[in-house]
Amino acid sequence: MFITAHCPECKDETEHEVVAETRDVLIRCTTCGHHQRIPKEREPQALMIKAIVSREGTSRVCGIELAEEDECNAGDHLVAECGEDAFGVEVTSIECGDKRVQRAKAADITALWTRAIEQVIVKISIHDGRKTIPVYMECDGEQEFVVNEMYVVSGKRFKISHLKLRDGPLMRKEGWKAIAHRIKRIYGTRL
Repeated sequence: MFITAHCPECKDETEHEVVAETRDVLIRCTTCGHHQRIPKEREPQALMIKAIVSREGTSRVCGIELAEEDECNAGDHLVAECGEDAFGVEVTSIECGDKRVQRAKAADITALWTRAIEQVIVKISIHDGRKTIPVYMECDGEQEFVVNEMYVVSGKRFKISHLKLRDGPLMRKEGWKAIAHRIKRIYGTRL
């Protein structure tokens, strides 16, 4: 194996051959043949961070593996491991000690608060002129919904009038779309 390192004889960055690896690394300069020892690079340690995974009213304590120098942000999409199960989640909050923060190094994180995004339940309010009918639809978290398009849920045909996003505005313009795991509620008119 070859690496680039500073050679004290050549007084320059040159290619070196790795001769031996113990607590440190013995390398030989390929230009002048000078041998030297350099500190071995420390492998980043993997941490299993406690993750509370919410899925439509229920929560489970799971784990998310991160390297100790990784930085985690609210809104990141990660993979949570719950026993034998693994699924995609979105980080909603980060706990560091007794504080909630938007960003932190993995080594400082006490717990990650997340929500499952692979399979989600979308809440839909369908208005038929006199009353509003609440409907719940389980779907893939990546499924798209488009304003002013027609859908059928639980035998009810409706056209989407607007979408309310979890982290944003009300989307009303025809053709605007959002994916299911970002939607807080769909509003529609019955056909």
